[in-house]
Amino acid sequence: MSSNNNNTSTLQSYIDSATGTIQSAVGSLLGSKGDQVEGEAKKDKAQVEHEASHATAKLPGISASSSGAVTKDDPDRAAGSWNQTVGSAKEFAGGLIGSENLKQAGRQQNLEGQEQEARGQINDYTSGVADRVTGAVGGAVSGLTGDQQKQAEYQKQHDSGKTQQRGVEYDLQKRVDAQQ
Repeated sequence: MSSNNNNTSTLQSYIDSATGTIQSAVGSLLGSKGDQVEGEAKKDKAQVEHEASHATAKLPGISASSSGAVTKDDPDRAAGSWNQTVGSAKEFAGGLIGSENLKQAGRQQNLEGQEQEARGQINDYTSGVADRVTGAVGGAVSGLTGDQQKQAEYQKQHDSGKTQQRGVEYDLQKRVDAQQ
């Protein structure tokens, strides 16, 4: 949680939302229109913070976030995706020309590609979580000791981990949306 307004935080958005809800409720109980309006404004700001903390641009092989962090995907993600594409093409061609062997080989390559992509996603996700935790803890310790340079380094590590994690989440959500 940082006081830097350019650094969005999911946790901060939850805190702001709760604060806004309480302030709005207290204002309503006391008949204070000003507190109600201010509480609602805090809740609106929290919603924007929450959305910004999840903002991720996903391009082939990389993820970029609103924090400015850019991360490279695990190579298994792209290779797995490629194997799925080639496998699907083989499966289609096998069906087209009546070759059961080619069709089966394509189906097998597609499945192996799905497994390979999933391994890459797991690697990226767990690495991202680890970087976020290390960055958050290291940043907190550096903040307590007053080491601003280390704190900035840990913040970059946290942001990079968050970007990596959000990139995987984006890909998984895209897959879920495509299946619906």
